[in-house]
Amino acid sequence: MVMENPNLLSLFILLLLGHWIHVQAAPPHSLVAQLPGFNSNFPSKHYSGYISIDGNDENGKRLFYYLVSSERSAEKDPVVLWLNGGPGCSSFDGFVYEHGPFNFEAAKSKGNPPTLHINPYSWSKVSNIIYLDSPAGVGLSYSKNTSKYVTGDLKTASDTHAFLLKWFQQFPEFQANPFYIAGESYAGIYVPTLASEVAKGIQSGTKPVINFKGYMGWEMVSRNEYLMVNALIPFVHGMGLISDTIYGDLQATCKGNYYDAYSLDENDGCYKSMEKVDRAIDGLNVYNILEPCYHFPDTATAKQNGSLPMSFKQLGVTEKPLPVRKRMFGRAWPFRAPVKAGLVTLWPQLSETRHVACVNDEVASSWLNNEAVRKAIHAESENVAGAWELCTSRIQYHHDAGSMIPYHRNLTKQGYKALIFSGDHDMCVPFTGSEAWTRALGYKIVDEWRPWNSNDQVAGYLQAYENNLTFLTIKGAGHTVPEYKPREALDFLSHWLEGKKI
Repeated sequence: MVMENPNLLSLFILLLLGHWIHVQAAPPHSLVAQLPGFNSNFPSKHYSGYISIDGNDENGKRLFYYLVSSERSAEKDPVVLWLNGGPGCSSFDGFVYEHGPFNFEAAKSKGNPPTLHINPYSWSKVSNIIYLDSPAGVGLSYSKNTSKYVTGDLKTASDTHAFLLKWFQQFPEFQANPFYIAGESYAGIYVPTLASEVAKGIQSGTKPVINFKGYMGWEMVSRNEYLMVNALIPFVHGMGLISDTIYGDLQATCKGNYYDAYSLDENDGCYKSMEKVDRAIDGLNVYNILEPCYHFPDTATAKQNGSLPMSFKQLGVTEKPLPVRKRMFGRAWPFRAPVKAGLVTLWPQLSETRHVACVNDEVASSWLNNEAVRKAIHAESENVAGAWELCTSRIQYHHDAGSMIPYHRNLTKQGYKALIFSGDHDMCVPFTGSEAWTRALGYKIVDEWRPWNSNDQVAGYLQAYENNLTFLTIKGAGHTVPEYKPREALDFLSHWLEGKKI
């Protein structure tokens, strides 16, 4: 029938050709064929490599990405850009430990790469997800001109927008897909500032046009320091970590302003009340108060014993097939160190002056610094890009974007939808702070506080506002939600991306 009709034959050939062009559009040199530690076929196609911005390969910034295409429908499913926080922390944090395509099992002998297992709750089940190391100097991204490691909020947003424009040029088959930006912790700065750049680019007619639909993130620090620091006290009281008596003393002496407590005289009543809080919560795992934590021994005791305390050895022991990692270094800024305008102290620098609790990221480091892995993912060797570190100290980063409240208000009023969610047992960036700043936008409530379900069980609570803003909690989760509650995270992600009721 087709052969007898020239018009139908031409249409058939065009459809086949269009499908072939679609499949072949991605740069062939970026295809990841295999990965050390995984001895089976990938559930979907993987691509990775560098895109140069702000100059050429010799003097510009080379930003490294890893794309995991959707296992369901790469042609139709949304594209999600994932950004980790810090600032200065690699997005392979999310790839290895949270929602990437694999679960990583530590090698049984030193020097061997981890064993990779399929992650049944990978976000690539419902989206094409790009993991980007940003800004230059972070993770596998680098520049031969180290002066370009001096950056900040606004420059990082501009650079990442430039990356996206080039990326969509290299992967034109994804230009029509809905596009979302996602991240955690200090990405509470990265995400809205980048979203603003993308929105402005669309308004000005910048090509290629990005089909931007919205943004999401958990523990998204709004950088309204007053709200975020004050959120700690309601959290620790509500969780039963301080008594009603201590809470009453705090209210009476601090009058709701806990942010300024440590700038007061040591004899001030508010200062003394906050000291009681410190004593009560000292030793808890700030990333998840339900998890055990390494209680840092003094140096002499550590050398004498020659081993770690049992509390550290028990970290991450769960009923999951593979344990939650023992280290959470770099995941969020400590609740006593709000970021203010100016030069930001990076995580490695912070650890030189204070103890960073619950730390060990050996699996990711051993994998990403393996020569065979670097070759497989098209990453430069250590003598070019440097050693991979979860959080780097080689950049200088300035917080210069101010509060994020105006960004969120502007973006949501333009019609871009936003999902802000929090693990309800994270003390580092308490859900009470995220709840407070989303409420502070002043939007009308359209779906009042209610439970949401996953696997026929209450999985948390949500409250939705006008202008497509939703705040959501995940019951029992810590700072990195998919690490603790992978099924629940995939459930609400898929519902939100598809526009379904959570």
